[in-house]
Amino acid sequence: MPDVLHASVHYTGHVQGVGFRYAVLQTAKEFEVAGQVCNLADGRVHLEAEGPAAELEDFLAAVQEKMHGYIRKAERAGGRRPARFSGFTIK
Repeated sequence: MPDVLHASVHYTGHVQGVGFRYAVLQTAKEFEVAGQVCNLADGRVHLEAEGPAAELEDFLAAVQEKMHGYIRKAERAGGRRPARFSGFTIK
């Protein structure tokens, strides 16, 4: 399987209990990305996504734009790796 661009993003702010994960899932349907989004015990939301570089960047920008009122900080890591996800899910 070819390598894809991967991003792991931790969102801090008022990101739980506001439909954040559902909004991310709906946004993912508009792009060629796969991955998952989940709440963390410390109040953050963790998003893992992968796909073609342009699709992934546009997806992350769309999430940021759609949820900007709830996000205080987004910490991103990632790089290229073999694809690990099929579809997009809420965990």
